[in-house]
Amino acid sequence: MTAQPDRAARLQLVLDRDGPTCVWCGRPFSPLVRPTTEHVVPRVKGGPSWLENEVAACGRCNGERGHRGPVEWLEECRRRGWPADGDRLGRALGDLAAAIVRTGGQRRARPYLDAQLRRLRRSHPAA
Repeated sequence: MTAQPDRAARLQLVLDRDGPTCVWCGRPFSPLVRPTTEHVVPRVKGGPSWLENEVAACGRCNGERGHRGPVEWLEECRRRGWPADGDRLGRALGDLAAAIVRTGGQRRARPYLDAQLRRLRRSHPAA
């Protein structure tokens, strides 16, 4: 795999791909709502630092999510009344699965990712 861009470049690429809103709470990014890149599959669960494993999230959501699974956090955001973007999450999980097939490796991330995809399909069929 080729070298990944630095953090600032990755953030810009994620914003260009996903748009200028937080995947979890839907707030538009601004000087007061700063964007961050967040790993869909957390690093502690074996998630790689690849663009396919990153989504744009505001600092609040990124910090509050911690190491919770993406589908668990999606459900929590919706309980809070936030317009969490299940379609964007589903795309990110699918893109990561495809990147792992293409690239190989990621032995720890694969079963976790597969479980998250199954859970998303069961609980959010439209995602």
